[in-house]
Amino acid sequence: MPENMEKEKPVNFIKNIIIDDVQSGKHTGIITRFPPEPNGYLHIGHAKSMCLNFGLAEEFKGRCNLRMDDTNPVKEEDEFVQSIANDVSWMGYTWGETIFYASDYFDKLYEYARILVTDGKAYVDDLSFDEIREYRGTLKEAGKESPFRNRGVEENLDLLERMKNGEFEEGSRVLRAKIDMASGNINMRDPVIYRILKTAHHRTGDVWYIYPMYDFAHSLSDAQEGVTHSLCTLEFEDHRPLYDWFIANLPVPSRPRQIEFARLNITHTVLSKRKLKRLVEENMVDGWDDPRMPTIAGLRRRGYVPAAIKKFCDMIGVSKADNLVDIAMLEFAIREELNKTAHRRMAVLNPVKLIIENYPIGREEHLDAVNNPEDESYGKRQIPFSGELWVEETDFMENPVKNFHRLAVGNEVRLVHAYYVTVTGFSKDPQTGRVTQIRASYDATTRGGWSSDGRKVKGTIHWVSAPHAADGIVYLYDHLFVPANPDAEKDKDFSELINSESRVIQTGVMLEPSLSQAEPSHAYQFLRNGYFRYDERYSVAQKKPVFLRTVGLKDSWKPEKQA
Repeated sequence: MPENMEKEKPVNFIKNIIIDDVQSGKHTGIITRFPPEPNGYLHIGHAKSMCLNFGLAEEFKGRCNLRMDDTNPVKEEDEFVQSIANDVSWMGYTWGETIFYASDYFDKLYEYARILVTDGKAYVDDLSFDEIREYRGTLKEAGKESPFRNRGVEENLDLLERMKNGEFEEGSRVLRAKIDMASGNINMRDPVIYRILKTAHHRTGDVWYIYPMYDFAHSLSDAQEGVTHSLCTLEFEDHRPLYDWFIANLPVPSRPRQIEFARLNITHTVLSKRKLKRLVEENMVDGWDDPRMPTIAGLRRRGYVPAAIKKFCDMIGVSKADNLVDIAMLEFAIREELNKTAHRRMAVLNPVKLIIENYPIGREEHLDAVNNPEDESYGKRQIPFSGELWVEETDFMENPVKNFHRLAVGNEVRLVHAYYVTVTGFSKDPQTGRVTQIRASYDATTRGGWSSDGRKVKGTIHWVSAPHAADGIVYLYDHLFVPANPDAEKDKDFSELINSESRVIQTGVMLEPSLSQAEPSHAYQFLRNGYFRYDERYSVAQKKPVFLRTVGLKDSWKPEKQA
């Protein structure tokens, strides 16, 4: 129990429950579990569950088990197991000496199945899956019993053993719990607990021909591990009576409690594993770690850090009510973190040449620049300066509008870290009308970007020395889906809703020379352009530095002010 637990106001209803259980003496230690199915990569929705389960275990000095729910060999792969372990570790969580697997309990689960059969609480059914669905009834009509429901115990045990030994074809028989075909909860109408699957398992190989269903395996795996609080998303609320039924009707070593909370839904995003898998398999993205994907691997590659994801999960909280979270909250969280940790650099994304006509020909100098104004320990660097610079094309206007304080004929502007310059003229391409060169003069007394006479300028722009610049590429990312709630667009396939400008590849970017030696482990703020991360894989492929924009500088969401 946290030392200051009684003084703190619990942050969510689940924490309230745990506090009550600890204070009442119901539990002396807390054990939670994080049980992903290894049939895909973890996404931001899983991060919410991960932070909740591991976070509560840490807070109450308990334990959180990482358990792979590997009961469906058709969809599961070792690649996904490894990716899940990597993501949990990257988020900063530990799971003790071993990773647990539902397959660890296959022998025990089969033993439990035999106990149910022996007690007359389970039977082998020869109905097909379609027939089982038909017999189950509807929300308004009770189901009807299978003609095989009242088989004798010995016959059921014999058939179950033969199912296990692979004597029957897939779909020909299942094992069902015998509960109540008239129950108002359809999940209690004799649910299937084992089905025949003649597919090799990624851990157990060809040993098993039958595999347990989720509800059966999950509840009993929790019980085997001594889980005290089994935290699930709301879609499992109707499954809780079945969870409890298995616990109550079998000689389990512990009795866990299932508690449900609202899953994460986030704007301009899909979190369905089925849809994410289609994005990957149909090459709509560049794999599970495509930086546009909401997977933890994708967010990591894009430049997100664990602290920001945890902050986001804290911000959205835990509740019983489903809601749609604005993706701007996630972007706010990463900006807050990167503002403290990112190395400042200059990069010109849409370059046009600026010639300083009164700067001595052939001269160059090196100017001091702060690496991070939020943290002095980052120190300073020196950046080269010359009479030929690259500046942003959008920082110049031939006919400036009101309140335009950047480059225009007659305007004086500060070059960040450098000098004041005043625009004297420009040249245009006669064919396209685009500005190809800007001319200016500089004030040599304003070195460092400050005037000794106290005069001030309203505009400050970034730049890169043309003779020293490194040529690079940036990938500019936007939301993967156009509508705020793509899952609500029922009349269209979700693939039709993809934002065609979710990734814009911009070549010919002029980089501060130090960026040619950028490190993947560092976050970079390109002044006035956003936060970026160096991507080694794309850089090798493109044979020049490639940077991925994590998030822009503009923030469209603000946290509510506290009273």
